[in-house]
Amino acid sequence: MLGIGQKFPTFNLKAAISNDIKTAFQDIGNDTYKDKWLVMFFWPKDFTFVCPTEIAEFRKMNQQFVDRDAQVLGASIDSEFVHLAWRQSHKDLNDLPFPMLADIKRELSSALGILDPAEGVSQRATYIVDPQGIVRFVMVTDLNVGRNVKEVLRVLDALQTDELCPCNWEKGKDTLKAA
Repeated sequence: MLGIGQKFPTFNLKAAISNDIKTAFQDIGNDTYKDKWLVMFFWPKDFTFVCPTEIAEFRKMNQQFVDRDAQVLGASIDSEFVHLAWRQSHKDLNDLPFPMLADIKRELSSALGILDPAEGVSQRATYIVDPQGIVRFVMVTDLNVGRNVKEVLRVLDALQTDELCPCNWEKGKDTLKAA
């Protein structure tokens, strides 16, 4: 699996970005959000049970990521058309402010090393990528266990201090000074 300090793979994927079929799709790649932090999270499949709870939480907290100059991107191995249908049919996904990327060929999931060997789907992985395209945070949970979006935001805050942050550090608290 791709880890900390490594360059995030180049990608260019179709994405569902709205619920209107006329404007629903856009190509999204590394350069789409140039000079921004990327918070990229993957879920196994659309129309499942745990996944919409996470996506809805990222939606709820999206403005906090935007306030930190970060772009949230969600992705699974489903097509952009399946993403659109799910957005349109699930009340918690109707007004998503971030793209749902379609890694239908599993190229990005494979390049990241997060393709589940037993299920053939993306594992429940989260990446924070700095504006230079370097992976600064990776978290993967079991397919049955949802992630903690507040923790992702806390880690982004810590990374953006560019300082030493102790255990359970939160934005506004003191960082550590090296002796």
